[in-house]
Amino acid sequence: MALVVASLTVSSLLSAYLLCSFAAGQSLHPQFYDRSCPKVQAIVEAAVAKAVAKEARMAASLLRLHFHDCFVKGCDASNLLDSSGTIISEKRSNPNRDSARGFEVVDEIKHAVEKECPATVSCADILALAARDSTVLVGGPSWVVPLGRRDSLGASIKGSNNNIPAPNNTLQTIITKFKLKGLDLVDLVALSGSHTIGDARCTSFRQRLYNQTVDGRPDSTLDPAYAAGLRGRCPRSGGDQTLFALDPVTQFRFDNQYFKNLVANKGLLGSDEVLFTGGAATAQLVRKFARSNAAFFDQYAESMVRMGNIAPLTGGRGEIRKNCRRINK
Repeated sequence: MALVVASLTVSSLLSAYLLCSFAAGQSLHPQFYDRSCPKVQAIVEAAVAKAVAKEARMAASLLRLHFHDCFVKGCDASNLLDSSGTIISEKRSNPNRDSARGFEVVDEIKHAVEKECPATVSCADILALAARDSTVLVGGPSWVVPLGRRDSLGASIKGSNNNIPAPNNTLQTIITKFKLKGLDLVDLVALSGSHTIGDARCTSFRQRLYNQTVDGRPDSTLDPAYAAGLRGRCPRSGGDQTLFALDPVTQFRFDNQYFKNLVANKGLLGSDEVLFTGGAATAQLVRKFARSNAAFFDQYAESMVRMGNIAPLTGGRGEIRKNCRRINK
């Protein structure tokens, strides 16, 4: 109950902001389904709660699906499409292959929503709602989700390979990828805080342990004791799929421990630690969020709304898929 109460101020402020934005002519708004499918948010929340109770890791997986959707072609559920006909699924891309998961949960949500409100709620909106509910369920902030997205008629494996920030990207590359989506440095650092939950595979950070400078030496920005522990389960070869907690201190709790880890040079991925070691502006934000969980939560909620507004399909564009894995016939 305390977590819900703590998030009310943020939600109330965002609600007012979004209502004003809608009045100003923006396409997405929180009340989009109030008449056409008033129970949709309750349906999504219940399904996500069931999935996370069954497997705590699912919260991070569902949150990640929303990220990987919005960074490719906008928030249009393109990453949910299976390969068929002329469509090459984004699930085959490097950022998603062998790691993107939670598709069955989305299928279950869509089935329940279709039963209640046929051909009404988009898969893209389901992803946005599931990301918010997943965050709240593991102790994170809540926010008012603007709705009204429609689903894409195609996918982009090239966009998935190129647009999603990668574990070995430089800080400037990450900044550029966020900037191309209309997101600034504050959004970048706050949204990176999603790594307070979830896992990463050995293959995604092995280079930091053994050959960061291409001369066999480990990453100098990685705490030596932490690195030694990682090497014990992530050898020079083999074990590529072995999972490691992005935040081993509070693995399944959404909080600002991620930023404290970065300050202690214990960020698992290079793309995480570089936020603290790669530039003064991002380092200042890391310190701010490490000091204040409330500051992190407030900014995270605001940045999630901004990310969810990346190039949505609205009006007559796209469609409302009956099955999130394929376009309508």
